[in-house]
Amino acid sequence: MNKKHIVVLSGAGISAESGLKTFRDSDGLWNGYDVYEVATPGGWRKNPQLVLDFYNDRRRDVTAAMPNAAHTGLAALEKDFDVTIVTQNIDDLHERGGSSNVVHLHGEIFKMRSVVDSDTVYEIRGDIKIGDMAPDGMQLRPHIVWFEEEVPMMEKAVRIVQNADYFVVVGTSLQVYPAAALLQYAPRYLPKFIIDKKSPAINNYTNLTVIEMPATEGVKELLKYLEP
Repeated sequence: MNKKHIVVLSGAGISAESGLKTFRDSDGLWNGYDVYEVATPGGWRKNPQLVLDFYNDRRRDVTAAMPNAAHTGLAALEKDFDVTIVTQNIDDLHERGGSSNVVHLHGEIFKMRSVVDSDTVYEIRGDIKIGDMAPDGMQLRPHIVWFEEEVPMMEKAVRIVQNADYFVVVGTSLQVYPAAALLQYAPRYLPKFIIDKKSPAINNYTNLTVIEMPATEGVKELLKYLEP
């Protein structure tokens, strides 16, 4: 018998419990940085060294972080369900927590690409420096979707959500678009769960269960709802 398909949209709240901060925790500042200086094409053109320094620091932060009970709890669902994680996060905590099918909407901190060729990506564990060139001879940049850039994985994510049996939102304020719009693509009949320590302001959704808890506690609660 085919397993039911659970699609999870995860956001910064799930990684925050592993110690990874987000700019929304501090009024637009991300560890002292103005997000528009370090996470937009304009910021890159203005000061690429600042942008590289910022993401090099983030890479070190993610390397030091460990998956938490929310990551491992979602991975454990694979025992009874077909699970797809669609994450807004650029870290690899879902993978390290045991999830085998993860779609990164906003890129990945451990990957880089040419400033010209966005399709060919390379692994990176250390720092990216000014003068580090891709095989095409162009400067390497983080493989991150910045504000004001298109989200190339969005169409794939929409198709995944439309073919789900359950849709779970965990650790996101549903304020970052287009990712937040995925909830709108979930069919009306679909059982939906939102897990966040502060429930987002949402209306007019059917079959919706709100679990107002931090991600680690909320995923444990979710498992009770989904028990066969």
